[in-house]
Amino acid sequence: MAGMKVVVVACDDGGNVDPADLDRKIEAHADTLAAIMVTYPSTHGVYEAGIAELCAKVHDAGGQVYVDGANLNALVGFAKPGRFGADVSHLNLHKTFCIPHGGGGPGVGPVAVRAHLAEFLPGDPLAVPANPGGPGGSHAVSAAAHGSAGILPISWAYLRMMGPDGLVAATGVAVLAANYVAARLKDHFPVLYAGTKGLVAHECILDLRPLTRATGVSVDDVAKRLIDYGFHAPTMSFPVAGTLMVEPTESEDLAELDRFCDAMIAIRAEIDRVGSGGWPKDDNPLANAPHTAASVTADMWEHAYPRSVAAYPAGVDRTAKYWAPVRRIDGAYGDRNLVCSCPAPEAFED
Repeated sequence: MAGMKVVVVACDDGGNVDPADLDRKIEAHADTLAAIMVTYPSTHGVYEAGIAELCAKVHDAGGQVYVDGANLNALVGFAKPGRFGADVSHLNLHKTFCIPHGGGGPGVGPVAVRAHLAEFLPGDPLAVPANPGGPGGSHAVSAAAHGSAGILPISWAYLRMMGPDGLVAATGVAVLAANYVAARLKDHFPVLYAGTKGLVAHECILDLRPLTRATGVSVDDVAKRLIDYGFHAPTMSFPVAGTLMVEPTESEDLAELDRFCDAMIAIRAEIDRVGSGGWPKDDNPLANAPHTAASVTADMWEHAYPRSVAAYPAGVDRTAKYWAPVRRIDGAYGDRNLVCSCPAPEAFED
């Protein structure tokens, strides 16, 4: 990457950067250490207790610190990356500043640097004379100096409407919502990582791996079954395979959080029924999810569970039922085997 070699630093059992391994890596690469990239709070959903010490160690070794701003919705109004040691931070607009996660969101946002790096920022292609370079002579790297004109006005309007107090409140609610979900579900699905006081940051990772080993029900089964309950599944198998990462942000009210938690608790009861032998491992509401309207209204129904369980799981409002348009597809196969759906070249011949 840019002529540099990436060296991975291990995590400890709590999901934090392992300080002992960091020391070893710094010592091993002391002569060539350029920078460290760290996400704070981490993608494991915890505030790194040793973040300031981590930054200091890298600085002492002559390196720079890049803080990934993907999780600013757990920081805004409460902490400043520059205060705990960041030299560079990409302030992602997704989640925190009203841009959807994906579809252009994660790649958009300002890059903030300390004063000693300002001369390396790119120049403005619209300046006169054209493309004069940045303060230190750096040239433009994009024709749009400030990013996407279709996205940035949304964040600007959000900031103006929220104001300082509103942004602080949003951060607090995002962290509170994640901890509420973790507290309600921890007795049903283990929460993989938590801070020293048992709390998470803006997200929590639900560990389904023990249940998968015991019952055969996979994280894919749970994700697809959530569709029957009317939910798009949380992030699946990232950053840890076989888990669900739940990141409610500040956008969901208490009723919606409870609806999600109730669905997950109901799914746990379904998993237990599979584990106890009440339903076959290869023919149960989870293995066959999601269920379309066409599948549950077909003339033939040869499954080990009733149509009503397939179509209307526990707690689902029959008057507001969401129906999946298709059954389950083999996503992994599709990712690995691209198929062109465009017409053959001969179709364009006159």
